[in-house]
Amino acid sequence: MLPSCLRAKFSLQTTYKWSRTLWSHDGVKAFTNSSPSFRTNTLSALPRSPFSNTFKSSFSSSSTRFSARNTKNDTLAAEKRFFSTNNSQSGGSATLPILPPKSVGIWLMASSTLVLAIIVVGGITRLTESGLSITEWKPVTGIIPPISQAQWEEEFEKYRATPEFKLLNHSFQIEDFKRIFYMEWGHRVLGRLIGVAFVGPLLYFAVKKRISKPLATRLGGLALLIGAQGGLGWYMVKSGLDDALMETPGAVPRVSQYRLAAHLGLALLLYAGMFSSGLAIVKEWKYATGAKWMGLTTSAFNEALNSPAVMKFKARSWVLTGLIFLTALSGAFVAGLDAGLLYNEFPLMGGRLAPPRDELMSPAYAKRADGSDKWWRNIFENPTTVQFDHRVLAMTSYLGTTFLFLRARSMRAILPPLTRTAVTAAFAVVNVQLLLGITTLLHLVPVPLAAAHQAGSVMVLSAMIHILLTLRKPGAAARAWRALHMQRLNGGTKTQTKSTVQ
Repeated sequence: MLPSCLRAKFSLQTTYKWSRTLWSHDGVKAFTNSSPSFRTNTLSALPRSPFSNTFKSSFSSSSTRFSARNTKNDTLAAEKRFFSTNNSQSGGSATLPILPPKSVGIWLMASSTLVLAIIVVGGITRLTESGLSITEWKPVTGIIPPISQAQWEEEFEKYRATPEFKLLNHSFQIEDFKRIFYMEWGHRVLGRLIGVAFVGPLLYFAVKKRISKPLATRLGGLALLIGAQGGLGWYMVKSGLDDALMETPGAVPRVSQYRLAAHLGLALLLYAGMFSSGLAIVKEWKYATGAKWMGLTTSAFNEALNSPAVMKFKARSWVLTGLIFLTALSGAFVAGLDAGLLYNEFPLMGGRLAPPRDELMSPAYAKRADGSDKWWRNIFENPTTVQFDHRVLAMTSYLGTTFLFLRARSMRAILPPLTRTAVTAAFAVVNVQLLLGITTLLHLVPVPLAAAHQAGSVMVLSAMIHILLTLRKPGAAARAWRALHMQRLNGGTKTQTKSTVQ
């Protein structure tokens, strides 16, 4: 029998050793996640003393607080592991459709950012008249620029044979040529980078079955469009290298405005496809893992979407999106014909709201003897008419966005919260875009302002795409995974309640 002083010392040392083990992070977590009987037996095994009794009560309350603090994090981590594991094993079965992970959405949105960058770079290339500096299209070997002086001389000699050099830049020296060459070369290299950055991850996600077959097909179509865009770009450049320009009186060496508009239009379609798909995937992933859909519960969102007023609002949003896309395309005709250098005033044109009729519909642009092609050739080939059309489309788009904004405010009681936020963002962006357009016109199209104006057109289109995404239901895969997620949460709650009662 030990003296009382030694028993107290032994009890204190034992309790101290137990406390060092259990008070560690891993010890508390393991103790908290253990069964109730294990926790009871563990604490009962401590030597009886005032120290151990104090420790027992303190540790029990601390483990409870630790459990409450970490339940949410542990649940989220477990759900992420569950979704990742089961999603990769589902294989697109009918009972468990493939839900693209958030990383796929982020990759698509990053790809759309690269497309936005090349749209801006392409605009700068056109504004600086650099697009005709490279006279050949070499998809593979063209990635390497001239290095030696002899190679530069060879490239410069090819450029000296072009109509642009003979009619406009005949005073260029090789250093001047290098400046415009690098601008066009950077534009082409960025296009190749987009192809690699898109096709590589697409193959990876498809092989790993991280995306469904329908989505893989759509993204594969975008990959084909990237390749077609490269060919269309060269087709556009060839129009500015045609020697027939030398035989046309008053001709200015420039690419065809029709091909330029097609090139920009395809780039905008690529951007819209990547951006909308990526944003939709991110939103559906959040919904599948427990978040609300556009700020509402599923039933409330479905009720709002079935409202006749919301259906009409959605239809108007689609029409406005198409109008904004058309306005951006008309900007390509303005750039292709240098129409922004005319009538550098706003809102009037030569002191009038519109130029004279004979200037808008000049018979000089008709090529048929009967003049039957006068109206459409003036629309697409007359710089005055092209600028007037762009003004009308731009102001119509602005007024349409303003009306949509005011309508959203009056419908705040039935529109989803994220829809109202998206409309407000679109209204803000379109105001900035209007100011950029007017400022660019008044200052005779300086490169920085014009490039910002072109980027602004993509931002307005992005805002409209966001509005449309907030007015769509989640996909079937997201709904199925959310149902499974809620089932697991409800099952976990029941188990936890039962354990607590016991």
